[in-house]
Order: sequence, then C-alpha cells, then structure tokens
Amino acid sequence: MKFLITGGAGFIGSNCVSELLKMGHSIRVIDNLSSGKHDNIKNFLNDIEFIQSGVENYDVTRSAVEGMDYIIHLAAIPSVQYSILDPIKSNDSMVNTTLTLFKAAKDYGLIKGIVQATTAAAYGNNTSLPKKEDMIPEPLSPYAVAKLCQEYYAKVFSKIYGLKITSLRLFNVYGPNQDPTSSYSGVISIFLSRILSGLQPIIYGDGCNTRDFIYVGDVVKALYTTCLKSKGSGDVFNIGTGNQTSLNEIVELINKINGSDLKPIYLEARAGDILHSVSDISKAKTQLEFLSDICIEQGMRVLINFLGEE
Repeated sequence: MKFLITGGAGFIGSNCVSELLKMGHSIRVIDNLSSGKHDNIKNFLNDIEFIQSGVENYDVTRSAVEGMDYIIHLAAIPSVQYSILDPIKSNDSMVNTTLTLFKAAKDYGLIKGIVQATTAAAYGNNTSLPKKEDMIPEPLSPYAVAKLCQEYYAKVFSKIYGLKITSLRLFNVYGPNQDPTSSYSGVISIFLSRILSGLQPIIYGDGCNTRDFIYVGDVVKALYTTCLKSKGSGDVFNIGTGNQTSLNEIVELINKINGSDLKPIYLEARAGDILHSVSDISKAKTQLEFLSDICIEQGMRVLINFLGEE
C-alpha cells in the first residue's frame, strides 16, 4: 500500500516511516522540518519519497496526495507551552495544515482513508477518570483547541464530502527520536536526558500529577491498524495504555534503571499543564482491536538503550 505521512520527519512520523517500510509499504513524506529533523529519516531517504514543504501549501499538498492509498497526518508543532507563547503560529501548524490537507484529499478523490493524531489534552482537567471519548472537551491551551478543531474538520469533511477520516487522541507518547533538547519534547525524554547527563530532573509542580505514557511503537501500531479497520466516519478514539504514572514515579523508575539517585528540582506549576490523565481504551479495543503491548518499564529500557547507542 502507498502511504503519505505528513510530519514524517518528526518523532512519531519517523518511527511510523521505519515500521511501515519494514512491512513493505511505499512511503511518501511531506515535512517542512520546523519541528521534525532530517536526521530522523536520513537512513530511509533511498527508500522513500521526501517532499520538504509545509502542508499548508495547497499545490504541493495536492500533488503529494496523488497516487496515495492512505494518509497519516502528524504534521504539527506539538507543544502546549509553544502554543501559549505563539498561539497564531501554533494554530497555523495544525488547523490551516489540516484544512489544506483535507481539501487536497477531497479534490483528489481516491484516498481510502485518513488517520490523524489529535490529543488527550482535549479533556483538560475534567476530574472524571479515566477519560472517555464522549466527555465534553475542556481544553486548557491553544494547542488543545487547535487539535479539537482538527477533529471537528474531520467530522465535517467525513459527513459532507465522504472522506474517510479518523482522529486518534494520543496520550503521552515517548520513545526513540523524541529530541530531549527540543522545547516540543515530552517529559520522559527531558527527564532521561538530564539524569543520564548527571543532572537533576526538573518538575513543574509537586510531581504528583499523572499521565498515561504510551510507547511510540504502540502508537505506530494504532495508526496503521486504524487505517485498515476504522470506518472513517470522523470518529475519535483514545490511544493510551489505560494506566497512569506520576512524574515522581517516572523519575524513580529512570533512577532505578540507570542506577542513579538524582532527586527532582521542583518549580512552580505551569499554565496549561493538566493534573491527571489516563485513558479509557475500551472503544479502541472493541472497534479497532487495539491494545498497547509495551509497559512503561519495558519502554523506558528500550529508550535508555537507544539513547546510549547514539
């Protein structure tokens, strides 16, 4: 099959490229490298078609969708804090690119399905746990608002134009190719980078806030499975593990694996940060037959080994 991956040079995108190539699929990547990295895909450049461009360029994107079977839409600046600092650019990287992509796919007319990554940040600080897809969204950041807008565009384009689009609300993804030096990076990669360098990790707040951490390989599996199994009616699915881990527990686990004992530095909590988050994955399990395979300790060991080999 032929896949277009937007944001394919990014953290999740590059892992997706790697796995789909192993399966024997044809891959085309479009990425402007604003948050993605050329190094993430340099080993695949002889095996893929790479278009260095932003998805918001309609003519380029219309050409990029030509001949494709499926689209995996990952292009974004994936950062809550960045969206607070520059909400306009953040919005452009998600809402404008998504609208352009959907229009290009509609005009082409032969795409079998689109799967896009959205975010569990849509739930905000709704105190009900676990988070279920039918909860009323309570976004706390421009990033969460923009990702919700992507979901609404998916529903509209599915209903009006017949595009088969599915949105996956990703919980906290971690794994290889997540750049710990980037302001867009996830907390696990940042903690690991500091601890492996002999530095104390920094926690904003008291560290009791919890997240549902999911290994990137499981996310890639979810993206691929959704292409094949989803009805593509604009529906939304949670993609997580169904387990929650506190930031303090993450630091303890890294220290355990690394044989270190570096205590966190606690700073004031940041605006837009969510207190507690864990997914209800029953819908994805039932309709997509998806379950995560990698537990947090196993995934952490893989990531530490990866970082040690770099």
